Order: sequence, then C-alpha cells, then structure tokens
Amino acid sequence: MNLRAHATELVTAVLKDGRSLNEMLTPAAQAFSDSRDRALLKELVYGSLRHFRRLAAVRDRLLSQALQNPQGKLANLLVVGLYQLMYTRIPAHAAVADTVNAVSDINEDRARGLVNAVLRSYQRKGETLLAQIDSDWGVQHSHPEWLVSAFKRAYGRDTEQLLAANNAPAPMTLRVNSRRGKLTDYQALLTALDIVSTAHPEARDALVLQTPMDVNQLPGFADGAVSVQDAAAQLAADYLDVQPGMRVLDACCAPGGKTAHLLERTPTAELLAIDNDINRLERVRETLARLQLQAELKMADAGEPASWWNQQPFDRILLDAPCSGTGVIRRHPDIKWLRRERDIPVLAAQQLKLLQALWPTLARGGKLLYATCSSLPAENAEVIAAFLAGQTDAELLPLPGHAGDRADRVIRTGEAQMDGFYYALLGKR
Repeated sequence: MNLRAHATELVTAVLKDGRSLNEMLTPAAQAFSDSRDRALLKELVYGSLRHFRRLAAVRDRLLSQALQNPQGKLANLLVVGLYQLMYTRIPAHAAVADTVNAVSDINEDRARGLVNAVLRSYQRKGETLLAQIDSDWGVQHSHPEWLVSAFKRAYGRDTEQLLAANNAPAPMTLRVNSRRGKLTDYQALLTALDIVSTAHPEARDALVLQTPMDVNQLPGFADGAVSVQDAAAQLAADYLDVQPGMRVLDACCAPGGKTAHLLERTPTAELLAIDNDINRLERVRETLARLQLQAELKMADAGEPASWWNQQPFDRILLDAPCSGTGVIRRHPDIKWLRRERDIPVLAAQQLKLLQALWPTLARGGKLLYATCSSLPAENAEVIAAFLAGQTDAELLPLPGHAGDRADRVIRTGEAQMDGFYYALLGKR
C-alpha cells in the first residue's frame, strides 16, 4: 500500500473510530522494511493529527463544494497531503504526486483530479488562506474548542504559549540508572559515540538528547544502564523521598517507569506495585527484569484495597492517577481528538475515589504523592482540595527541593523541556 494511503488509514482510525495511535502505529510501521519509510509514516500521521484542525480548515476552504463524507478517507488524504506542503521539507512536486497516487489504495480512484486540484490550489492560495484562519487560536494551534476554553480558564493569557508547546515535538530524555553508574560517566560514554546530551537542570538522573534515536543504539540499554523517561516523571522519585527499608505502594504502576526509578534509588525498599491491566502489568515485569530490579507485582484495582491489602500500612504511596493525558499531548497528538469534555468530570471523580480508597492504607506520618500528566485543574488542584475538605488527618506538604510559591506543583508543557505534570504531596497526621 502507498505510504500516504497507509498514513490516511491511521489518521482516519483515530478521528472516525476513536482508536489510539499507541495500539496501531507500531504494527502498521512493520509493513515497511526501510527505516526511512517507517519514520516518514510516523511523521505524516503525527503531524497530520498534531495540526489537524488547521489543515482541515485549509482543506475546506479549497474545496468548491463540501465532501460527502467529511470524516472519510478522502477528506483525511487531503489533510495528509496538505501537511506535507505546509509543514515538511518534502518537495512539493513529490508530495502532490505521491498523495494523488494514494487515491487508488483508499478506493477513491475517481478523486485523482480533485486531490491534485486541492493541493495545487494550496500552492497558489495558501498564504492568503492562513492569514484568514489563524486569528482563531483553536484553529491556528489545532486544539478542540472545549480544550482551548479550559486552558484559558486555567492559564489566561499564557494559553497560546501552552497550545504552541503542545504542538512542539518532545525531546528524548534518558534516566540513568544510578545503581549502575554516575550520570556524568554515562554522558561521557554518549559523547564518545558523538551522541550529544545535556544534563537536566532539575531531574538529577536525566539526560536530554539533542536528537532522538532508537533505544537499541543507546549503550547499555539492554543491560539496564539507562531508560527512556520524561524529566517531569522522574521528579516523582525526589518528591516521594523513599528511605531504605520503607514499605512502599505504587498504586497504578504501569508502564513501570516510576516503579523502576524508585527501586533504582532505594533498592532495599519493600515495594508493592499494582495495576488493574494484566497486559500493562506484564510490561512492568519486563521493565524490572531488564533493569534487574525486584518488586512484588499484583494485578489489582487500587480503588478496592479490600481485595489486595494485607492491613500492613505503607510508609509511602505513589498514586499516578489515570487522567486525560492533556499534559502529554506533544507526545500523543491523538489525545486532542480522542478526549471529550465530558470525560473530565468522570476522571476527576475516579481520581478522588482512588485517593479516598488508598488513604486508610497509609501509615500515620506517611506520605502519599498524587501525580497526573494532566494540565487541567479539574483533575489536579480541585481534586486535592476536595480530598482535603473531607479528610481531617491529611495535610498538603511542601515538595522536597521545590521552591515554588505553592505546596503543590503544576509543570507546564515545555517548562525546562518537561511534559505537563501535576504533583501534590499529602502527609498523614
């Protein structure tokens, strides 16, 4: 199948069928033996979804009449074609020709003339069209209107900066295994291989690569010397402050990056890691095996402690709660189109329920770190406020090493090259 047609199939599966790119992209890429083709497929799919609303607005203005199926493959093939002209260095003649050639593979052979005409028309009128549509932030930065409104309520005039950050490709950040060696030693190893990296200013185990690369090309990756994890996620280990011998719960542990980091820092901790998805739990098991770390893994629902808790209180609990993922849109642009406004109160209710269910399992004097990769206060500060209002033995504690003006912390997407994140540390009196 033509690569543009393949990209169109994936974009349509997200937008029309509500499927996640995580489950589709890797198997789809296996259809191409050349790594350059696999990289181009990913670029076209990610880029088309990242800028979909703006691309669709341009497409619709270039059509003389509306398409019969505005969510169909032909409509999305035009988006893929426009993405190449507007955002890539692919020569225009190649972008147009290869996109026109894709119509047969999506069973729209009679639309060859239409696709050619729309793309050629963009080359003549594009600049004028963009000036007309870019006055609307939601169109210019390709976010759904409900999400733009939610960001405006939370971030005011900084909203446009956040929208732009959500569309910027994320860096590849490594977590150096402190059990295996010093960060400076691993960085020297990278330098010797002409791999440029920078130590992160906050996350002390983090190196940010100048250019993303295949993990299998990283020295020592297979042996557990290093992992890939965003710097914001790495801060969990600092904030939870696990000490040797402590009894620790990682309540929603998959895919296991934070679980592993806690053990790399404190291998003598007694760590129970639970998740309610057996397939995701298997990924945790594989991660710990690669890193040669030990934890008790259990498939369980964190919201139902009666089914898995042995009544021995935990000294530390990490609750990385299920959330909208609006802080990691730059890594997963399909989130913008898969989430709905109605999802947010449902998630907030689930997050509060998890906090309330886990609180009795925390020892007096213990600490619970609440985390999400959401940028929405409804899933963060408002959940914590609702929890504290009903829990007389809970208090909000300062985050270790963080000198902000609040006890909790909102990390905005792109801040110090990090994903959007939220942390609140709760102490039990």
